[in-house]
Amino acid sequence: MSDAAQPTAAEVRAAAEAVKTALDRHLAAVERRSGEDDPAVYEAFNQLAAAAETYDELLYDRYDEVTPFEIPGAEDTLPYTGPEEPNTVSVLIRRDYAVAEPQRLLAHAQRIEAADDEGSEASGTVHGALGLLFGEFEPDEIASRHKEFGLEEGDSTLWVTATDEAPDPGEWLEAPFDEVDPQHVVCRFDVSAVFDDDIDDDTEDDLEDDPVPTLDEDEDLEPLDADR
Repeated sequence: MSDAAQPTAAEVRAAAEAVKTALDRHLAAVERRSGEDDPAVYEAFNQLAAAAETYDELLYDRYDEVTPFEIPGAEDTLPYTGPEEPNTVSVLIRRDYAVAEPQRLLAHAQRIEAADDEGSEASGTVHGALGLLFGEFEPDEIASRHKEFGLEEGDSTLWVTATDEAPDPGEWLEAPFDEVDPQHVVCRFDVSAVFDDDIDDDTEDDLEDDPVPTLDEDEDLEPLDADR
């Protein structure tokens, strides 16, 4: 950031005071909370998060320093507003695959087609082969055997949502994923290579911070005692 655009010391001080005020408001809201999902607490949390983020940015721009606070993203802070005792549970699953080896996929589809002996030619195209594959095997089996079918795993997620009443038969079949309320998600499980990258980065940082010791060129190794 250029010197001309840097915030003033007074602006940083004002942002710090805003954080203190937001902290007091958040504590007061927590002390007065009326239930598990009190909207006043939620609003105070968001105000505190915004104030802390502003202060952190100004502090860095002015002094090249950061705070020790990590504010979760909005997608991680939505409170659960679904029923306390849900009568219906929906499980929403998304799994992405790359068609890494089309010929392997087509070969499997041809075997499926030959076993069915229906005389179709769906196995001649990738989209037709995918239709045969997912029509023959359960999604969980495909997930466990994806390499065998020429597929490469991408990201996947599973959401468990809760509602008061079960929908009528066929009610949501035309658009099954359009009206999912994130605040009715009881729990979710995400799988992504990006998490592995984070772990690898942390491991590399640890190795850099604590390198493997090496012998000095002039240092002699003592022989092991044969009696030990």
